[in-house]
This record gives sequence, C-alpha cells and structure tokens, in this order.
Amino acid sequence: MNRIVAPSMLSADFGHLERDTRMVDASAAEWVHIDVMDGVFVPNISFGFPVLKAIRKATPKFLDVHLMIVNPEKYVKRFVEAGADLVTFHYEASDDPAACIGLIREAGAKAGISIKPATPVEALRGVLPQVDLVLVMSVEPGFGGQSFIPGSLEKVAQLRAMAREMGLGMIIEVDGGLSSHNAGAVYGAGADVLVAGNAVFGAADPQAEIVKMLNA
Repeated sequence: MNRIVAPSMLSADFGHLERDTRMVDASAAEWVHIDVMDGVFVPNISFGFPVLKAIRKATPKFLDVHLMIVNPEKYVKRFVEAGADLVTFHYEASDDPAACIGLIREAGAKAGISIKPATPVEALRGVLPQVDLVLVMSVEPGFGGQSFIPGSLEKVAQLRAMAREMGLGMIIEVDGGLSSHNAGAVYGAGADVLVAGNAVFGAADPQAEIVKMLNA
C-alpha cells in the first residue's frame, strides 16, 4: 500500500467545517479521519451522525470513522448510512468483536478494530483475519494534542510481523501525536496510514504539512 495521511477533523475549526473539509479534499491526503467520542468510553464528546453527513457532502474522499464509544454494535449501521467508508471500533469496547465486524460488513463498509496503548497486539490475533484495518492508538484516546508514545513503534512492528506470519494484508493505521517529525519512523515500523490532527490543522500551511508527512 502507498503511504496515506488521514487528517483528523477533530482538530478542524468547527466554525468553518466545510472550509476545512474542502481544504483536505484539495490536499494530498487520501483519507479523512473522523473521531466519534461518547463521553463514556473516553472522557470527551465529539461528532455524531449530522456532522458526518455534512463532511460526506463536502468531500468524495474515503471517510475513515473511528468509534470511541461503548456498545459500538448499536450504531455501526447508522454510521455507514451517514457516509462512512470504513468503521473502526475499539476491541476494549465490544463484548463480541467478531459480531461487530460482521455488522459493519453487512452495512456495506470496511471494518477496522483499534487498541488502546495498554492493550497488547496479541489480543487481536483471533480477529485479524476478519478485519481490513487495525488502528494502533499511540496516545490515550479521547483528546487531541497529546505526545506520541514511543513504545507504539514496537507495537506497529509486532502487528506487521503477525500479519506476515498469518498471511494477511490488512492495513495498519496509527493515531496520536503524529507529524512530519516522526512520520518516517512510524511508516518505517510498518504503518500504512497516519492520522494527524494538530500537526495538519495547526500548521501555517496544512497542505504542505501533509506532503511533508507523506515524504518523511
């Protein structure tokens, strides 16, 4: 897979969401990342269905929706209907990850699973053959602007090695504390997709920062 940057709309200017979405649409970023937080699984609240629909209208790009919510099974179909191309839920938030993956696929989207920094990669071995993507959180989920956890590089490398061992071609995505300063190391460890919020939207030239990350 080619390197992909997925700007996180959590760091966009909510007062100018269409403008910022169209900026990403015109950039070298292939994906748009949307963080959904419920104030229960993580101590923050973010987007819901109406905002996702508005972003969908503003760009035809691949919408990468990351659910940081409890009981994701109840909502995955609605997120697909609102425009998600891929729905990722947390391993720690589901009692039956395999069933949740099935619901996402039935709704017509690609399925991803995510792990928090404290969850070992090995916990995913049983579901890896069923998913299109694994999202490694390189910060504690729930807030933007945190520093990258260095041990995340080893987790990415372990996951890539496990995928090769099992003959799987799933995508590895990393989210948290990423910028052009560490993008090269994260891609080098085996990641395909990097999520970047503050690094992109806080840059003087967001589109140039995306290119820097892709070329890091």
